Amino acid sequence: MQALSLTIFGEPASKANSRRLVRFGGKPMLIKSSKALNYCQAFKQQCSEQYAFDLLELDVSVTIRIWYASRRPDLDESLILDLLQDVTYKNDRQVKEKHILWMGVDKECPRCEIDVEELAIQWKEPKKMPKKKR
Repeated sequence: MQALSLTIFGEPASKANSRRLVRFGGKPMLIKSSKALNYCQAFKQQCSEQYAFDLLELDVSVTIRIWYASRRPDLDESLILDLLQDVTYKNDRQVKEKHILWMGVDKECPRCEIDVEELAIQWKEPKKMPKKKR
């Protein structure tokens, strides 16, 4: 069973609450907030500088411990799970178990510590029942 660990510095942005409405060619579109875009950029930069993993191909369990700079943000791991795609695993659909922990406030050093490990028991598609003939 393979396991990977990484620490990403900076306060994670909420995916759900970090959309803004803009107009492109007169059409309204929802895009990530500047906070979410900045976090994505910082996350990718830290991963490229510090981590080089072989991507996990089996189903995984993810544990994320998050320290925020204040009590204000919602506990939201969805952006982190998206960003782990192509860093630790091929696709976030491989995540079959997750443990998300709010560790408290660290104004000086907001961060997330992430552990990703392949599950010992892999989930299998159930067999489909054959269609009844009439």
